Amino acid sequence: MAPRAASPDIRPRAAAGDHRASEFDDRPGPGALHRGPPRRWYMAATLPLQVAAAVAPGAAVLQSKAMAPIAIVALLLAVIAHRRERGHWPIPGGPALLPLLALAAWGALSALWAPDTRWALSSAGTLAALALLGTAGAVIVEEETLTARRTLTWCILGGLAFGLALALLDHATGQWVRATVRGLPETRPGLEFGLKPAASVMALFLPLLLRLRLPAPWRWLLLAAGTGAILLLPGDTPKLAALAGFAAAALASLGGRPVACLIALLLAGGLLAAPFLIPQTLRPEIAARAPLSALHRMLIWDFALERAAERPVLGWGMEASRNLPGGRDNPSRESMARLGVTPEGHRAWLLTPGVERLSLHPHNGALQIWLELGWIGLALAALAVLGMGWGAAPVAIGVLASAAVTFTASFGVWQAWWMASQALAAALAAGLAARRG
Repeated sequence: MAPRAASPDIRPRAAAGDHRASEFDDRPGPGALHRGPPRRWYMAATLPLQVAAAVAPGAAVLQSKAMAPIAIVALLLAVIAHRRERGHWPIPGGPALLPLLALAAWGALSALWAPDTRWALSSAGTLAALALLGTAGAVIVEEETLTARRTLTWCILGGLAFGLALALLDHATGQWVRATVRGLPETRPGLEFGLKPAASVMALFLPLLLRLRLPAPWRWLLLAAGTGAILLLPGDTPKLAALAGFAAAALASLGGRPVACLIALLLAGGLLAAPFLIPQTLRPEIAARAPLSALHRMLIWDFALERAAERPVLGWGMEASRNLPGGRDNPSRESMARLGVTPEGHRAWLLTPGVERLSLHPHNGALQIWLELGWIGLALAALAVLGMGWGAAPVAIGVLASAAVTFTASFGVWQAWWMASQALAAALAAGLAARRG
């Protein structure tokens, strides 16, 4: 009896150079779409991002401004590595890119009337570059193999664990860690404030833990543990940012796309409503109970609102907060009178040299954008927020909500290290949240 002929293999074969991703492309086996021998780990396009995720939290504890070179270099190297591995450049895209580039272009145009042309052009260029790098980084992470994506999430976990442990050790020892790094024989007053930026960075990265390849209860437990660790560190804003990231991610996880869209609308609407909402907080009954630092913040907002109302549509120009007319003066008695404050007793400190009406920025992102770029800039920023959050996955919504809290009450909008931190976190969140295959 003649041997039976083998059945022809009618399964489709992958074309050469076909880099379509799959959730099963990491190793050979039943049901796997195996494309030959696995690449060596150091050939992954996301290797620079893995290194950045592992070292960034700890580096931020030692010096928060290190986030700028870490994020920028990692994203640039990832772009080059992606070109080498995939044969094409990662093309930036996404609904937030055009509003961000338009905001940068408007900021560059505002250099024509800004107090300091150099600062305006520099910050506009930085914003545009980071918008392009961040969106390209998201493409790189999205197109990476599953094995490399998993490695990236474990690097995020390891980096956060080390950073939080280092921050807690520094806080428990009275800033001994950061004093030692700076070569100081002992800690000095004010050194503890350096932990606040680091805590804000880690609060920004915490929602990324939701992309770990672990059962859902373990992912949420790790996120809760990280949030609890930040609650032990100094600074109210990082604590609120961590809680907001956790809450927003949880709501988006429970409610799906409609809830994510609602959160995006609320955040974008909050930006546009800020010029009307902030004056409602500048009330004498609130000022009467406020500590000195909060009272000074209220006086800064009062001055910024006063100046913003003079040029509400175009603004004073990008980075104008640094050199706004009258900004270096002490708070005016008229401003204090509006808050029902008299500079007597311990509040006489408000009239001492060095206490300024506006020191570098208003400590409120929406107010700073309105002051510097007017309603045009504020509308573009709101569109960018809407684009980032509309229908986004819980991990991205958590990162966005955490960033929004810090944006509202802490750093200057155009500080390079903070913009770079947000670009890196956004790239990781958007790329890891993308569905594969």
